[in-house]
Amino acid sequence: MHKKLFVPGPIEVADDVLAAMSTPMIYHRTKEASALQAECAEGMKKIMLTSNTILFSTSSGTGLMEGSIRSCTSKRAIVFSVGAFGKRWYEIAVGNGIPADIYTAPSGEAISPEIVEEYLSTGKYDVMTITHNETSTGIMNPVADLARVWKKYPDVIVLMDCVSSMGGVKIETDALGVDVCLTSSQKALGLPPGLAICSVSNKAIEKARTVKNRGYYFDLIELYKYVAEKEPYNQYPSTPSLSHYYALQHQLKKIEKEGIEKRWERHQQMAEYTRNWAKKYFELYPKKEQWCSVTLTTISNTRNLSVKGLNEELGKRGFMISNGYGDLKEKTFRIAHMGDFTLKDIEEVIGHIEDIWNLK
Repeated sequence: MHKKLFVPGPIEVADDVLAAMSTPMIYHRTKEASALQAECAEGMKKIMLTSNTILFSTSSGTGLMEGSIRSCTSKRAIVFSVGAFGKRWYEIAVGNGIPADIYTAPSGEAISPEIVEEYLSTGKYDVMTITHNETSTGIMNPVADLARVWKKYPDVIVLMDCVSSMGGVKIETDALGVDVCLTSSQKALGLPPGLAICSVSNKAIEKARTVKNRGYYFDLIELYKYVAEKEPYNQYPSTPSLSHYYALQHQLKKIEKEGIEKRWERHQQMAEYTRNWAKKYFELYPKKEQWCSVTLTTISNTRNLSVKGLNEELGKRGFMISNGYGDLKEKTFRIAHMGDFTLKDIEEVIGHIEDIWNLK
């Protein structure tokens, strides 16, 4: 039995999107392939609210995390973490021999402007990383507030992970002053996993040109050359997954038809419904509701019920949610509300949870 996925990702993919992936293959070194990739890039600019160059990578979002921190760091990086995927930035840096420090926010808290100021004011760092939306803890960092600080330090390259929020939340990439804003296909964009996407500023490109040992597959300069500097343009150094581009092309048309503002509103509506339900029977894991994610809700298991047992019963009914991540397993549980889900879908799965757990 197929289980409808209310998990952090990969999420449920619509049948018509899956069908678009089965479009007959074309040769990637053709004008037709370049036009497909260019169309997808222009569509992503509208969602990401950017005029910067869009780069694609046949990988998960982690690939472009590695590519961006490796390509842009020449001095030292500071990683601001609110959970497991914030910590991943640091692990990538260490694994690549990149000097880095990490600040981890207290459990259930977001990064504060004061903390960003404290670290950037030292002058030690030429790169900072921030996770916009952390699915392990359900925290969405207040990046508009943080941006007012990092904009004071124009020599610092800002890398932002929007893997689980882009497409479900309004993110004003250029207005925030984000140099590399990255996401991937399997979350709020509603596609199968396998395609990573980022916008890259001219400042980041010029900085990367000065950095040695950027690697190859995820080297931002190598990607940028094929997209923007070498004719016929909108090409890639390695073979791309064109099937993902066909799916993205189709999904971008669906998003345009729905209206991106309407899409953001729908995600907000689902988030508020889930939060209100969580507060009725449990507690929200983030210490302040203003820090809660819009695409996923992490709920403290204050009743000490079996999340594993819940998922087993949900599976029999064709649904799946997510247990807590890492040390938070069974202490929390997570309900994703992103992609093409509607409020009706959220009401349905929550109704089953109430029935299985006999919540009253």
